[in-house]
Amino acid sequence: MAQQLDYATIREVFARFHAADPEPKGELEHVNAFTLVVAVALSAQATDVGVNRATRGLFAVADTPEKMLELGEEGVIAHIRTIGLYRNKAKNVIRLSRILVEHYGGQVPSSRAALQSLPGVGRKTANVVLNMWWRMPAQAVDTHIFRVGNRTGICPGRSVEAVERAIEDHVPAQYQLHAHHWLILHGRYTCKARKPLCNACLIRDLCPFEEKTP
Repeated sequence: MAQQLDYATIREVFARFHAADPEPKGELEHVNAFTLVVAVALSAQATDVGVNRATRGLFAVADTPEKMLELGEEGVIAHIRTIGLYRNKAKNVIRLSRILVEHYGGQVPSSRAALQSLPGVGRKTANVVLNMWWRMPAQAVDTHIFRVGNRTGICPGRSVEAVERAIEDHVPAQYQLHAHHWLILHGRYTCKARKPLCNACLIRDLCPFEEKTP
């Protein structure tokens, strides 16, 4: 785990990320807050590409909790059986749809606690929804962010929660909204787990990682 970078260096890191991609977007396809919640819940232990492939058909017929309940658990399974843990995920999708209809008037709530009360929705999923739909500076820490944060010293921490706090505490305010997207995309496409593409890295000269690839 690298030492925490100083403020000036972190500011330069995110200034470069911003210059390269001012409005980074999440890669999960969705049409409203409900489909975003479902897509993120389905993405656990699955790739965004695989989830998008499955949800295109699903969301074409069920883009509201009411329609999802009409489709039923077996109907959901028929669309998502290519995704890992699809039976349990289908059960959660139906349960969360029922809760949204019965307790929230069919609308997706905009508080972290309310979101986390939904089956299959943890803190990371809630943070993704708060960030992408409600545009709150919530930090959804996944394996990519955890790796990049610790490897580079941008937001080191021994747990997901510690990395989340490090982003909130050390990243300048003007970059908070998009911070987790920049870090995810950097980890997914450049700062890869086994063989990081250091030669193509925007922040190579700022990164303390000692085992840089040529």
